[in-house]
Amino acid sequence: MASINGILNINKPEGITSFKVVSWLKRLTGEKRIGHAGTLDPLATGVLPCCLGQATRIIQFITDASKAYLAQIKLGIATDTFDREGHITHHGDISSITTARIEEALVEFQGLIEQRPPAYSALKHNGKRYYELARAGLPATPRPRRVEISKIELVSYQTAFATVKIECSKGTYIRSLAHDLGLKLGCYAHLENLSRLRCGTFCIEDALTPEQIEDAANQGALEGLLLPTDSPLLDLPAVIVDKKKESAIANGQCISLDTKHLNANQYCRVYSLDGNFIAMLHFASATRRWHPKRVFIVPDDSNSREPEGLTANI
Repeated sequence: MASINGILNINKPEGITSFKVVSWLKRLTGEKRIGHAGTLDPLATGVLPCCLGQATRIIQFITDASKAYLAQIKLGIATDTFDREGHITHHGDISSITTARIEEALVEFQGLIEQRPPAYSALKHNGKRYYELARAGLPATPRPRRVEISKIELVSYQTAFATVKIECSKGTYIRSLAHDLGLKLGCYAHLENLSRLRCGTFCIEDALTPEQIEDAANQGALEGLLLPTDSPLLDLPAVIVDKKKESAIANGQCISLDTKHLNANQYCRVYSLDGNFIAMLHFASATRRWHPKRVFIVPDDSNSREPEGLTANI
């Protein structure tokens, strides 16, 4: 069976893990190399980019991108997991909570902040995941880490439920944000519902349901839903190389490029003369040469097209 290469922007339904989505895709497509670009908790819905075949090599570039969420936060109750699936630990009085107070509190979360991840998280402590320690009755406290909330706004507030839209950096825990908002307001809170609206360049408006993907697969039309491997990388500069440089890149060799058209110390996309996306290179200031970081072998002409954002023909 030929390898399937590309990206599916999936609208993950509530109640399943991101891992199960990947397992389902493997069974559906027969492609063994599949990975998702950013875990969503089972209660969360929304954008879950899944990379197939050669596209798994760019997962890091998607997970490193910013995210956007729509969160429903329930005030007045705290849980040990910081979401509705946990055990209740505290109750609080919400009688004095107003829209104005919530908006005032949210302002303090905008920008670079120190955030402590939940004790129930997949982060590791001495080789063990925090949620494993917590479930074993050996809870450890994760260290705070710096994240960036570029935008946070209250969409609505109706008795006990605040709907908040957040744009943030990778590594931000919306569960922690909900919990911390409750502490800031002095009434406790937890995350009730969550939808990811955007992950990098992938948006909820374009996301496909599992049913849509399964129908396409049954009709032999799955490849028509795949986004090109380079689609989330179009903000990077692009170059076309000749056959000699293409061969060098394929063999893992560094090459020289006309850096007048490129910013040093960054990545660039590389295309062959026939328009195939063949690699990602990174500039090494020490050698003044471009090093192959991701090299793609395209088995057919599915990625052969006019590349976007070209800066030079080299």
